[in-house]
Amino acid sequence: MSKSLVIVESPAKARTIEKYLGKDFKVLASYGHVRDLVPKEGAVDPEHGFAMKYQLIDKNEPHLEKIVKAVKKSDAVYLATDPDREGEAISWHVYEVLAEKGLLENK
Repeated sequence: MSKSLVIVESPAKARTIEKYLGKDFKVLASYGHVRDLVPKEGAVDPEHGFAMKYQLIDKNEPHLEKIVKAVKKSDAVYLATDPDREGEAISWHVYEVLAEKGLLENK
């Protein structure tokens, strides 16, 4: 039986929500932000429409790898971060990483 994947910000929320959703859902935490602007000059490229260059945050890379593996096994993915600007940014970055890897088609 396949599962749906729900991605939240914190591991405490993941454990609690997973209890309520039941066996057909896997809930994982991003542990906060997963990417940041590159720290040196060149983070914003004015020559190409002010494109921004991001890098993965080292301490959260293992959590993102776990999410990537789970997405590959899931039928559906739900980004369920907090309803605030930080949550929106976290969802956007997770979505972008997964989309760049081609993992969101038919999800």
